[in-house]
Amino acid sequence: MMDEIIIENLKVYAYHGVYKEENEKGQNFYVNAVLYADTRKAGKEDKRELTTSYGDVCQFIHTFMSENLFQLIETVAERTAEAVLSHFPLLEGITLEIRKPEAPIDLEFESVSVKITRMWHNACLATGSNMGNRPKYIKDAIDAINDDEKCKVIKSSELVHSRSYGDVEQGDFFNGALLIRTLYTPEELLERLHEIEDAAGRQRIKHWGPRTLDLDIIFYDDLILDTDILQIPHIDMQNRDFVLEPLSQIVPYKIHPVFGKSVIQLCEEVQKTGEKYVIDSEYIQ
Repeated sequence: MMDEIIIENLKVYAYHGVYKEENEKGQNFYVNAVLYADTRKAGKEDKRELTTSYGDVCQFIHTFMSENLFQLIETVAERTAEAVLSHFPLLEGITLEIRKPEAPIDLEFESVSVKITRMWHNACLATGSNMGNRPKYIKDAIDAINDDEKCKVIKSSELVHSRSYGDVEQGDFFNGALLIRTLYTPEELLERLHEIEDAAGRQRIKHWGPRTLDLDIIFYDDLILDTDILQIPHIDMQNRDFVLEPLSQIVPYKIHPVFGKSVIQLCEEVQKTGEKYVIDSEYIQ
């Protein structure tokens, strides 16, 4: 259960709306926000720097909403929530309600509003490359993820040198793992990773074929997901030492939500009884 910092009915005069008159004349909006964070240490030590200032958040929301213009209050809510979470690092999430009491509706009403909840999520990624300057492709991918305001790289593993997986004859890989925090949904994260792969010249000609860059989602919180485009946890991770060895460096005690075993347990099992792909675990990133 997260602690909550609550802001009620923050008044912001802004110019959001579908109609030209709304954009030109503006109107009053009211903001309700619940900020999710761990306030225990700040409460025990009575130090402002250990918490997120509600005054700073109010000023940030007021400035952001008054200086930007969006047609839909759905967009106002989405962009404001993302901006707040990106700007205030101690926050884990936010529930944000944007009320519009002066909406252009020819009926008697009190207010219309949009209310959303957005949270940071923890995701584990596998990285790989077996073409060109392999370490650089992986480093550039890490930089691209870090440059995205909706992602933060928390930990990165060393790289391991491994032979290729599957029935395609090709060059050896360098493989690693990342722990990130992200505001993306799993599907949005997959799309963003594909964009980073494409920017690195990734070509999807042959399944399990050579690639400049490979980015896979291994875990997303404790989510179990099975769709036509995405399976989480990664469907074959338990058989891949080149995934489990780097992953065990950064989240050794992460529990697989299907198998009920930790990453380090799965790694030890595949090292004992599985097929070996890792050639050298001593390559330092």
